[in-house]
Amino acid sequence: MDAIYIPQLLQTPEKKQEFEFKEFLPGLETLTPVRGRIRIKHQVNYLEVSVTAETIATLTCDRCLQQYNHRLAIDTSEIIWLNANSQQDTDLPIEQEVAVEDLVETLSSQGHFYPHEWLYEQACLAIPQRQLCDNNCPGIVTEDINEKPIDSRWASLEALKKQFPS
Repeated sequence: MDAIYIPQLLQTPEKKQEFEFKEFLPGLETLTPVRGRIRIKHQVNYLEVSVTAETIATLTCDRCLQQYNHRLAIDTSEIIWLNANSQQDTDLPIEQEVAVEDLVETLSSQGHFYPHEWLYEQACLAIPQRQLCDNNCPGIVTEDINEKPIDSRWASLEALKKQFPS
């Protein structure tokens, strides 16, 4: 997916660009290419971006640590504000205080929109926080440690422990 020059969207019919895609996203490990449809519409002072896509990712179960395949379905939209004075600096400090009203996505009205980056972010948000291979997953199966002492040096302590009532 190529970058979209935002002022050029104003020259297109209906001020929008819509296309289908089928490709692997860099940094996102998936079994199948991400495929779907994305729509970017210029609304004078903001971009309205929406996507419907799907892929299959291999996840690791949080309980049993086994890998399993999970279908990621992405069906979302976002408004990205356009600001002529938006700073696209990459030399920002590692830590900085941000006001609540600044917690919105903004782009320069004379800049570019990168659909592959936006789609990567949406796919990452679609990955479930709690990754379980099955709702009834028992977790890691371990042997019962009460059957036999692991270390023979603890045998004397085990014999003394059996002398006292529980």
